[in-house]
Amino acid sequence: MSILLIGAVACMAALILSAWLMTFARWFPIQGIDEKFLVDYKTMIRAHVDYALMALFNLGFYGAGIDLPVFACWCVAIGGFANPTVFVIAAFDPDFWHKTHWKVYTAISFMITTVGFIGVGTALLRQAL
Repeated sequence: MSILLIGAVACMAALILSAWLMTFARWFPIQGIDEKFLVDYKTMIRAHVDYALMALFNLGFYGAGIDLPVFACWCVAIGGFANPTVFVIAAFDPDFWHKTHWKVYTAISFMITTVGFIGVGTALLRQAL
């Protein structure tokens, strides 16, 4: 279950890095670079919020004090980082949603996260019932 803590720390690091990136892109825009570098600021904000939520999920699941399936914990940690990364990639690549390899990456990250959340949710329900 300690993988959930590692996943939370990774999401928190990405959260802080994305905050600094967005802050510097707004405060100190570099003509000719920033408009080509961070092409979709709103999508980057989505990534930032998603990293925060996933960090909280990781910490919440870890802190529940219930013995969770190891495989589900790995899936939550990996998927919890991979899902917000979809938004980061999309923020830098304006054609993201039209590229097959990014669609495959997105689908795989959603599947991994879904498996993890179902596993953790099942364990939580078993404990409650």
